[in-house]
Amino acid sequence: MKPEALDWSVENCTIGRAMAILGERWTLVVLREVFNGVRRFDDMRVRTGIPRQVLTNRLAVLVERGVLRREPYREPGARVRHEYRLTRMGLDLWPVLVAVLAWGDRYLADPEGSPLSVRHRDCDEPVRVALRCAAGHEVSEPRDVVPRPGPGARRRAD
Repeated sequence: MKPEALDWSVENCTIGRAMAILGERWTLVVLREVFNGVRRFDDMRVRTGIPRQVLTNRLAVLVERGVLRREPYREPGARVRHEYRLTRMGLDLWPVLVAVLAWGDRYLADPEGSPLSVRHRDCDEPVRVALRCAAGHEVSEPRDVVPRPGPGARRRAD
């Protein structure tokens, strides 16, 4: 029995489009730093060890695609430089980073645990990503979800 998903095209898939922006090895590391308040190029480079040209390219793509914006700043006596700030599109990636962190903590953390935790500012409890359907039911198992063609789906031409 063939999967129903083979009946529709994935040429216009938004997962593929998202991965064209996010899929490079260092992109989520750059976003982690910006979410953690590290916004300046030299600070990012030193903190992450990302090669200069790779970081330059990653930041350029994230700015070009609307995930980050450049904001000018000037230290006294120095030239104008830029720091990187999240746009609305970038801020909407927060659940993705929290989900990747949780997965990494579960399967890849050192024995002493993760070096990073995310906590709710109001109550200091750990934050987790939860999936819910439009009716508000929490979805905890992948088998509780059924993929269906969306409104932009195109029938495959065989």
